[in-house]
Amino acid sequence: MGIPNTAVMERQVEELLTLNEERIKEQEKTFDPLTGEGSIGKRKKFVCDGMPFKEQWLPVDMFFYPLVRRLAKFKSVDAFLVDLGVTPNPDDRAKVVEQFVRIRVTEDVAFWFATFCYIKQKGGGEDVLFRLNRPQRKLIEWFEDCRHQGVPIRLIMLKARQWGGSTAVQLYMAWLQLVQETGLNSLIIAHVKDTSVEIKDMFDKLLTAYPVRLLHEMDEPYNENEPKQVGVGNATNIKRIPQRNCKIKIGTAEKPDSCRGGDYNLVHLSEVGLWKTTEGKTPEQIVRSAQGGMNYTPNTMVVYESTANGTGNFFHREWISAVKGESKFKPLFVAWYEIEKNVLPFASKKEKEAFASKLWQNRANKNAMSDREEPGRYLWKLWKMGATLEAINWYVMERSGYHDHADMAAECPSDPIEAFKHSGARVFDEYAVEKFRSACKDPKEVGDVYAESLSGADSLTGLRFVEDHQGLLWIWKHPQKFDDVTIENRYVVVVDIGGTSSKADWSVIVVFDRYPMILGDGPEVVAQWYGHIDMDLLAWKAAQIATYYDNAYLVIESNTLETKDKNRSVEGGDQSAFILDEIKDTYENLYARGQSAEDIRTKAPVKYGFHTNVKTKPEIISTLRQVIRDKAYIERDSRCLDEYLTYEKDSSGAYNAVIGKHDDLLMTRAIGLHVILKQMEFPVMVKLAATVLQTYVPVSEADV
Repeated sequence: MGIPNTAVMERQVEELLTLNEERIKEQEKTFDPLTGEGSIGKRKKFVCDGMPFKEQWLPVDMFFYPLVRRLAKFKSVDAFLVDLGVTPNPDDRAKVVEQFVRIRVTEDVAFWFATFCYIKQKGGGEDVLFRLNRPQRKLIEWFEDCRHQGVPIRLIMLKARQWGGSTAVQLYMAWLQLVQETGLNSLIIAHVKDTSVEIKDMFDKLLTAYPVRLLHEMDEPYNENEPKQVGVGNATNIKRIPQRNCKIKIGTAEKPDSCRGGDYNLVHLSEVGLWKTTEGKTPEQIVRSAQGGMNYTPNTMVVYESTANGTGNFFHREWISAVKGESKFKPLFVAWYEIEKNVLPFASKKEKEAFASKLWQNRANKNAMSDREEPGRYLWKLWKMGATLEAINWYVMERSGYHDHADMAAECPSDPIEAFKHSGARVFDEYAVEKFRSACKDPKEVGDVYAESLSGADSLTGLRFVEDHQGLLWIWKHPQKFDDVTIENRYVVVVDIGGTSSKADWSVIVVFDRYPMILGDGPEVVAQWYGHIDMDLLAWKAAQIATYYDNAYLVIESNTLETKDKNRSVEGGDQSAFILDEIKDTYENLYARGQSAEDIRTKAPVKYGFHTNVKTKPEIISTLRQVIRDKAYIERDSRCLDEYLTYEKDSSGAYNAVIGKHDDLLMTRAIGLHVILKQMEFPVMVKLAATVLQTYVPVSEADV
């Protein structure tokens, strides 16, 4: 006999509460940067009378120092002095403590922060010593792992708001400059001058209160009134710390000339997601300039940090590359529930139990009662991600202040996908889109197809693929043929018409393979041409690629003047009729629109090309939404996914790419998948016989 549902629920709620207490206990573990208990890195207990703290938990590397080992052995400063033959006295005790503290600030950055680094207190009031919060400890521990391994620090940090990530980065850089090594120059670049100055002000505040003696060696003479910062020539944005022989420079993305790196070892690039591309200036150029001449060596540091600002931009591309392991940068993200302040305690045990019970009961619920709530399924996802009940309770309260999930996600992202969610009415679910990314990969070969001629009937004879690393045709799979089987309706080629100039929309020719549909899978992108080209040559290029892929079904978007869709215009006005006229008498397997009974009766001419208009565009976008939701095709180009993530429905109900983004790749998928799944017959094998795959051998450039 099964367990009654109420008993199951009670047991599950009890398990939730037990696990919740374990999570709280883990979060509330002791962290004391002064004694070192629970602090970052591997620690070892140290007991010694005469120290500011008799019991300390020191970084294990400190025990390599003879002084620390001997103090640990004698467990007393006085006993240590006696062993040296010195009668204990205040001056000698102070020297031992001073030397010990200097060793500790060298090896224990959290101790240095909490002992010598004053920062502005949030909410106003007197400056306070910097004590790492939980997300900051996660960040600094990552930095320290790199340093101990002798690995250069290269980090891209996606920030939730209000946890002090930028502060932690800047003060860690200050520790490297003031404590670790002399001659380390730093560069700070933010999107606007005020932010750069604010970050630099953190350093200034620290330095103002910093003991001059610590800028010198133990017994080195110094003057308490000596300047800790001096100007550098006539530059107003560069300061030098003479005692450490290092410089601090600030710049902004608005003024690229202020960002030229020179001899800099530590580079902090702030709010990179907000950096704008303008004429003659891109984020890529600024970053290259900032890092120019920097060696990839230990004790060098480059950090990109930003809140998300949409997708497809420089910061998003760099994040994706880091996540995929394609760059030397490592990704770091902090979710809202990792931030200490984001909790709302329950008024009573009964209230907490009721919340846990509701969370469990609604774990599969997809519906929300209002636009100021999240469905139970989402709240359950937060629990599975590691949030406590108190954190989820806070989220529910905070979410009631927003009409839209995207606005909440922008402020309090739960994961990187949410963080990049923009505030527009996004058409495609970002989580569904991200599921396609694992299949995206570099093409197997890059080049182009060539024939006897660039245009005309001769352009379809003698076709061959020529590898060229600068070519515009990416091939993931070459055309495939079987000896004893013919597959009908296999390949489909879709064309989206762009312009010829570098600033115009791109022309795209994509090839779909429908053979996987026979095996129970979705169609697969196997090739793609992407570039700018004259319209007549685009027509023949599309016909060449279609011919190369076994005379594929060629679908060209017919964005005619009757379309009335301002969002599908191309450079130079309508070109589709011209393109279709170029090839329709030579290439026969060309997509034509279905004719009405009246068209047939009156013998109206066949209309070639897929007509994208205010009626068909919502239809193909609806199909694409279904396909993405069900992961019903295989995508290979991650740039197309970026277009999905920046596609929205505006206030008038029209579908567009957000300002500054493209939808050329997206439209080929929307048209192609609609035709493939809604209009074409299913691919079939004409013969059912054993198949032997023919081997394809590409030609070399010398054969062109």
